Amino acid sequence: MLKTRIFTALIIFPATVAGVFLPPTWLFQLLIALLLLTGCWEFRRLADLPQASGWILQLIQTAVIALLMVYWQAIKPEALLLLAAGCLSWLFMFARMPAYRDGARPGARYRVLGFLAALIATTFCWTALAWLHDRPNGPFVVFLLLLIIWASDVGAYFSGKQFGRHKLAPVISPKKTWEGVYGGVLLATAAAFLWSEWVAGLDIPGFSLLGITAATALASIGGDLFISFHKRTVGLKDTGTIFPGHGGILDRYDSLLAGAPFFAVAYGVLAL
Repeated sequence: MLKTRIFTALIIFPATVAGVFLPPTWLFQLLIALLLLTGCWEFRRLADLPQASGWILQLIQTAVIALLMVYWQAIKPEALLLLAAGCLSWLFMFARMPAYRDGARPGARYRVLGFLAALIATTFCWTALAWLHDRPNGPFVVFLLLLIIWASDVGAYFSGKQFGRHKLAPVISPKKTWEGVYGGVLLATAAAFLWSEWVAGLDIPGFSLLGITAATALASIGGDLFISFHKRTVGLKDTGTIFPGHGGILDRYDSLLAGAPFFAVAYGVLAL
């Protein structure tokens, strides 16, 4: 299993880098749409939707992203306002998690909220990535977002394993700790400064970059917990099987769903 995970990761990483830096923005938007629509299809299981509702979800989400792509030039100037609404929606979705109790089973309300959560998460993640890639030095900014999320995940794992004492969300994700959160934010901050100052030359003021990193790292942890909350409710270990040894799209990019809109708003407010 470990060999499979490593082999898959060695494919995912360069494919992600190529997908960010090589295509023009319109093609990047299309690639991200395909990736996120696959994740939306996985979300139907997390929301415990019957087959008909799952197809309706997928059709609506496909139509929404198609409209965003067709009218992107008109939507782009208002993207930050849309993304601010997306961040507010995520805060409401995060508020659902403390109410989770072990052994809870999905009901009608859970399915309705899961349907809406899938639309919100997919739509605003796509909007954030599309807008960021369309900025000056867009690919470098998108990679900064990914680097913050990756570093936060790695830092949280190792600091939590070494120093973890206080549980973050013991019922939803027993292995996550507050010490892991601190270590994740610290490593993400270091990675963000190295990338911005020494590699990409993004010229983001120090305090602004610190705020962007903290907001993104914390939101990405919330996104990870949000998907875990749904997996526990419906009794799923993985959201899919598209990545051998890693699971599905939502298993690998759960942190990006919430991290992308918070990063985009923080970047738009603090760095532009």
